[in-house]
Amino acid sequence: MNLVKIAKQQIQDVVQNAIKSCIDKGIFELDSIPDIMIEKPKEKSHGDFATNIAMELTRKLKKNPREIANGIVNAIDLSNTFIEKVEVAGPGFINFFFKKDWLYKVVDVILSEGDDYGKVNIGNGKKVMVEFVSANPTGPMHMGNARGGALGDCLANLLKWAGYNVTKEFYVNDAGNQIEKFGQSLEIRYRQLKGENIVLPEDCYHGEDIIERVKEYLDEHGDDLENLSSDERRKKLVDFALKRNILLMKEHLRKYGIEYDVWFHESSLYESGEVFETIEDLKSRGYTYEKDGALWFAASKIDKSLKDEVLIRANGIPTYFAADIAYHRNKFEKRGFDIVIDIWGADHHGHVARMKAAMKALGIDPEKLIVILMQLVRLVRGKEVVRMSKRTGKAITLIDLIDEIGKDAARFMFNTKSADTHIEIDLDLVTQQTLDNPVFYVQYAHARTCGIIRALSEEGIVLDKSKIKVELLQQEEELELLKKLLELPEEIEMAARNLDVSRVTKYLLDLASMFHAFYNACRVKNENEELMFTRLSLVECVRIVINNMLRLLGVDAPEKM
Repeated sequence: MNLVKIAKQQIQDVVQNAIKSCIDKGIFELDSIPDIMIEKPKEKSHGDFATNIAMELTRKLKKNPREIANGIVNAIDLSNTFIEKVEVAGPGFINFFFKKDWLYKVVDVILSEGDDYGKVNIGNGKKVMVEFVSANPTGPMHMGNARGGALGDCLANLLKWAGYNVTKEFYVNDAGNQIEKFGQSLEIRYRQLKGENIVLPEDCYHGEDIIERVKEYLDEHGDDLENLSSDERRKKLVDFALKRNILLMKEHLRKYGIEYDVWFHESSLYESGEVFETIEDLKSRGYTYEKDGALWFAASKIDKSLKDEVLIRANGIPTYFAADIAYHRNKFEKRGFDIVIDIWGADHHGHVARMKAAMKALGIDPEKLIVILMQLVRLVRGKEVVRMSKRTGKAITLIDLIDEIGKDAARFMFNTKSADTHIEIDLDLVTQQTLDNPVFYVQYAHARTCGIIRALSEEGIVLDKSKIKVELLQQEEELELLKKLLELPEEIEMAARNLDVSRVTKYLLDLASMFHAFYNACRVKNENEELMFTRLSLVECVRIVINNMLRLLGVDAPEKM
């Protein structure tokens, strides 16, 4: 149950009815009533909610906004609502103050809904795909993949909480030029290991993992490559190394708390003929032309600011862009997703408009494709920027980060800011068990709730709903907690609409702060039995909410720390 939505609806209803009453009495001359916007005032003294409808009506009514506001307030009927009083403030804001009964209701709602509290249904079961990480399988996953993994997985979880039917997908780039380079790199390393004096070209893959894969192949298969042609040798090495790399990716992502619903292989688009089928579709719609022996996509026909792109090179080989168009066509037309969300690095900015243009050329609504561009990550230790792994002395990979700070810290910290913001993570801070560490701060709040419940349980005191008297919650720390708990479903809805998981981490940090303040100010075990059970119910509500949101983030909720 979304109590904030209920409150806002009550405000909209009473304001709309008041304006209609003013129209009927000839006080206002209006043909229509504009949308009534409701916001939360920054100052507590200004009430729980406010509307600026009086200012919106100023031009139509040709009256002073305060005069309009007073007219509305005088006509408002508060019967059968949670609204206690209404005031006019400033230039004409109308402020609404709600009865405590509205706050108290949240305790019963949370205890009743439990693990489902916070869920909303704005998605109505729409099919959404979130494609994220999709790292090149020719080497280990890097820091950008680490942020993309946390963003994508938590966003997918958030959308599930908001009522969408979500599929998490990893796109495996196992075709095209990078696989040719991969095969070349593996074969040259093989020949070097066999004693040949041969140099690995600059544009090949120089990572130690290439040598590791070749050694693993030799350990398993001996010298069965020795008498093969170069092409045959490369194919065997690529098949072996890709499988190993993908298995490693899955293992590392599992350690990161990520399980995909689908691993989609680029090569399947060629095997099924979908790449050429898509190109033929673009041809039939008049969005291709030939030049310099190549086939081009006429992106400029969709948007004059875009450059045309090659689909098939002069040598007859399709480009990565052609396969990517086919892949997105597959998402919409073959698998019927209503919304597709891609999470890309900020360096792919120029690719967004081209891909949307390709969708439009295929008759697919480009607004259904949403691309989230994520900014760079900077790791620091103290004041020093960290670029190398302690373990390997090389660039930090996803698994290095998990080994260094753990999945909980990584998943939480990568979601403390929106994707379009640069993020800095202090490696020392997020490994400390102190209240300065945001992850520890929230987990410690959860552990504290569990500690209170456990200590009372050991004394034979278990929550008894019949002894709860919510009206006993009168202290400021208690009321602030209730207000925060009540906001959760609205926060989930706003976060889902904005595709912004950082709202969840900010909410958790605020809630944890309020709970720590409550813990220091209010004794739960008390001579007054009813007050004890009531405060215990509030502690249980906080535990449920923190646990629910940490679950959404894929972060552990420890019961002891």
